[in-house]
Amino acid sequence: MRKSVGFVAAFVAAALTGCVVTPAYRPAPPPPPPPPAPAVAVAVTPAGAEFDAQITEAPPPLPVYEQPPCPTVGYIWTPGLWRWGPSGYFWVPGTWVAPPSVGVLWTPGYWGIVGGVYAFHAGYWGAHVGFYGGINYGGGYVGTGFAGGRWAGNSFQYNTAITNVNTTVIHNTYNQTVVNNVTIVNNTNITQASYAGAPGTRTQPTPQEAAVANEPHTQPTPMQVQHEAAARANPELVASHNQGRPPIAATTHAGAFTGAGVTAAKPVGTPWHPSTPAANAVAHNLNSPAHTPPANAAHPPGANGARPYATNNAGHPGQPGTQAKQKQAQPPKAAAKGNPPPPKKNPEHPDHEERS
Repeated sequence: MRKSVGFVAAFVAAALTGCVVTPAYRPAPPPPPPPPAPAVAVAVTPAGAEFDAQITEAPPPLPVYEQPPCPTVGYIWTPGLWRWGPSGYFWVPGTWVAPPSVGVLWTPGYWGIVGGVYAFHAGYWGAHVGFYGGINYGGGYVGTGFAGGRWAGNSFQYNTAITNVNTTVIHNTYNQTVVNNVTIVNNTNITQASYAGAPGTRTQPTPQEAAVANEPHTQPTPMQVQHEAAARANPELVASHNQGRPPIAATTHAGAFTGAGVTAAKPVGTPWHPSTPAANAVAHNLNSPAHTPPANAAHPPGANGARPYATNNAGHPGQPGTQAKQKQAQPPKAAAKGNPPPPKKNPEHPDHEERS
């Protein structure tokens, strides 16, 4: 028995010395996936736009006008400002509007310098007033916050030192004089600086304004959208036509451009004329993914260092992004028989049109 066992062991040992046993093939495990790119927090405005127009022409100075009286309890003043349309800058009159909900305030839109051109930042509703370029729009918008009124529970109270209210009708009032570095603020716009970066404005937000950039926001109401659309379609409000002094500077009701409650601009300052035709004043659309806006003081970061707006304009109703469009050059017509061919001309740059 021992001989059998020894023989078997010797046979196995001889077999193993004559060959190499290869283990079964197993593919190498795939490399671990790369770590995800760090997420960048971006606070989006309720209008959804960082800026929806980038123009090489500076906006005209703000017209000087008086605020019409508040038509009813609960309405909040939204100041007038310049926007861009097919014919160039046009004035959107200041007006009283109903807020979309209780407790919200309006942050006006504003123009700011971005990379040597002027970009518009859309306005929005929110629990606090955010950064709007330090522009003194009047009517309580002194460059920081809003001094024209405040919420007390579910009621909006009006500061009679600033806003134009009939206290025999509206009783939710208080009186508080506000002084800024220019003058005592009342319901008349007198500073005329129309973009962040102009004298008397600010290009950096306060810590409170930077924090507001990360709060929930609400887009302009349908009445505000209709109001701006009506202004865009009114030739009297085009700056090149009214020379920066719109005959409809402010209204009592949104979209009501005639009748009682319409305030005209005062003949203050030098008449404004564009330095370039409107068709040539458009640089390019910032909504293009190929364009990366430069870091600029007029476009401040939010509280966490993120840019306070997303680079798109999908959520800003009634005012799509401005962009340039080239006309295709037309081929020369064939010369009629018997006539000499027209002389050759040097090629010209194609014209540009603004598309709203």
